[in-house]
Amino acid sequence: MTKRSKIEFKNNDGETLYGLFEQPEQPVAYAVFAHCFTCSKDIAAASRISRALSNKGIAVLRFDFTGLGNSDGDFSNTNFSSNVQDLVCAANFMRENYAAPGIFIGHSLGGAAVLVAATEIPELKAVVTIGAPATAAHVKHNFAVHEKEILEKGLAEVNLAGRKFTIKEQFLKDIDLYDKSHHVADLRKALLVMHAPTDGTVSINEAAKIYGAAKHPKSFISLDKADHLLTRKEDSEYVAGLVAAWVGKYI
Repeated sequence: MTKRSKIEFKNNDGETLYGLFEQPEQPVAYAVFAHCFTCSKDIAAASRISRALSNKGIAVLRFDFTGLGNSDGDFSNTNFSSNVQDLVCAANFMRENYAAPGIFIGHSLGGAAVLVAATEIPELKAVVTIGAPATAAHVKHNFAVHEKEILEKGLAEVNLAGRKFTIKEQFLKDIDLYDKSHHVADLRKALLVMHAPTDGTVSINEAAKIYGAAKHPKSFISLDKADHLLTRKEDSEYVAGLVAAWVGKYI
């Protein structure tokens, strides 16, 4: 039986971030889950994977990045660097209140973020990416038609997945700092790359870049017929089962 708790912790600017902690009675490992770009901790893939992992003995913290979901802050003032630091803050919270996470799991841009943040968590043993781009700069294509306006005016309102967000020039400049995947080679953690070959949002070529840049131990699993957001319940449960089996060797 697992227990779900609402948690909160501060980011580096003192703003409160909110999350959910899925905790089995006797956890065999602790994990942090990073959601996709402009998503939240409550997206189906995040909640289903977290619950499924907790049923397999892995305690999982999933939280909303600054300015998204229930968390405080203004999304327009955030960037990829702040996402990375939010993950570090989440790991610090886990270390101080439960146990340091041994696993980072990142979905889409959250996957790119865990690859960077993982180098700052010494207790981390394993990293999992799901449908992730090799670099943060990959998301620029989502608002390429607005790039000129953003650079000229300093900001622009863009439509992402049916919702409107304000993207500022600082966001573009920040993701340009992460246009290479050289940090993956310095990960020094076991890595599992999961990607659907038919992913229409992030090409499977991005998974190949991550896998190619990483050093062993590393593994790749194709998520046949799954979509980018893992909207089908069976796909999320399949991912959770594979992750639970794979991390057992490293935790």
